[in-house]
Amino acid sequence: MDLANESDAEVLWDEIVTTLEEGELPASTIAMLRSCDATSLDDEALCVSTSSRFVQRTIGRLSAQLDEVASAVAFMPLRVSVQIGDAQRRPARTQAAAPVAVPAPAAPQETPVPAQKARKKNPLVESITPTDSLLTFERFVEGPQNKFAFDAAKQVANGNRNYNPLFIYGKSGLGKTHLLRAIQNYIAQNDPDRVCVYRVATDFIDDYSRAMKNAHAGAAAALAENYHNIDVLIIDDIQLMSTAAGTIGFFYDTFNYLVGHGKQIVLAADRTPSELGMGQSRFDERVTSRLDSGMTVSIQVPDYELKLHLIEAFYERMRKDSRTEHIPGLDANIEPDLLQLMAKRAGTNIRVIEGFVQSCLMLAFQREAVGQSLTEEDVMGVADQKWPSGQRRVTPAQIQEAVEKSYGIDHNALVGSKRNKEFMEPRHVAIWLTRELTDNTLADIGKCFGGRTHATVKHSIGVIEEGVREDRTLQDRIARIRDAILE
Repeated sequence: MDLANESDAEVLWDEIVTTLEEGELPASTIAMLRSCDATSLDDEALCVSTSSRFVQRTIGRLSAQLDEVASAVAFMPLRVSVQIGDAQRRPARTQAAAPVAVPAPAAPQETPVPAQKARKKNPLVESITPTDSLLTFERFVEGPQNKFAFDAAKQVANGNRNYNPLFIYGKSGLGKTHLLRAIQNYIAQNDPDRVCVYRVATDFIDDYSRAMKNAHAGAAAALAENYHNIDVLIIDDIQLMSTAAGTIGFFYDTFNYLVGHGKQIVLAADRTPSELGMGQSRFDERVTSRLDSGMTVSIQVPDYELKLHLIEAFYERMRKDSRTEHIPGLDANIEPDLLQLMAKRAGTNIRVIEGFVQSCLMLAFQREAVGQSLTEEDVMGVADQKWPSGQRRVTPAQIQEAVEKSYGIDHNALVGSKRNKEFMEPRHVAIWLTRELTDNTLADIGKCFGGRTHATVKHSIGVIEEGVREDRTLQDRIARIRDAILE
């Protein structure tokens, strides 16, 4: 293919995708189309290439629509052929897969390449446990609070390199680990040639520490080589790395190498990249800017609708597993109105919600064994064990401590008179939360914050009330601080 034809192919493919983007195709499908590369163009077909079999199959279902748009854009009959082909990742393939418009051959011809065979097993790759293998995209319960993170995780699993790094943040128990494991499980099942490594930050620290303490001179170099020989690196709870300066340096070098060589990185934390660098953290600006250089998405606490959806999904799944896997004590019935009551009474931690459903099912099974039914009092009793209904008394000092921890500032800066930008927001947030969570008057709140006036306190409350309507990040941060105080 000459350069002129290659340029024409690229231009034509871009116009086709742009035309489809103006229609009603989902954003995820458009992202899949954008991830494909135009490779050749002749009088009959435009050939595009993707490294993901899932993308090939998905786009194959659009073949008629693609051909119609391609013919309209090119002003002549033209079909679109989507092939599997990634020279960097699959050097063994010498014959492209069949176009998606016709059935693919059952056994594509491949010519072995010694370099591909020589890729030895990476010792960092660990077997996926039976429990972790259940954390799949199919078992993830989607809602408005996690949709962006869910869609981005699926794109990464399918080989879309536009989300690199993918950084998912949110408070504990909202599903971050589920999404990270779902990426790992999807790759292991559908694209095992990609070397995918999952690590909790503490495991990453242990890997580095053991290599540094190893008397063998090549231990550190061997560790670096193993981490460089990864296609998808997943690190969970990266905030746990914040005080390990040496590990952060190793992570920084690994990050730059992998991204520079087109490899994928997925990270999760309980706070945003910029928040990771606050306080005594060893994450400096050069690191946090790298973490925030790709796609950063949050998972927020579930509202009533999502909690109900979660409870219904857990309920049906547990009953099904009880029957198919012969798990005793869970094949019971809970009436829809009681499921709704459970959603109203449930907290926000999804792991605890799942345990709540299991406890209610077990109690319902016990009731049915003696000819009775689960009651509202039963549900409320289980809920009170999971989330005590008597709300703890919150003091201004507790609120100030939580805000200081979140923003990485000391007490004097929070209640003092300095009007630096890095102090003003946490001060406004602490005042607003004190108003929301305590019975203190505005005058009393002012006394707790360095003797501020009634008007100053009222101004801070107004700043936050306006900010949360416009700034989703601020809204999410306040929610996490509030949950930390109450829970």
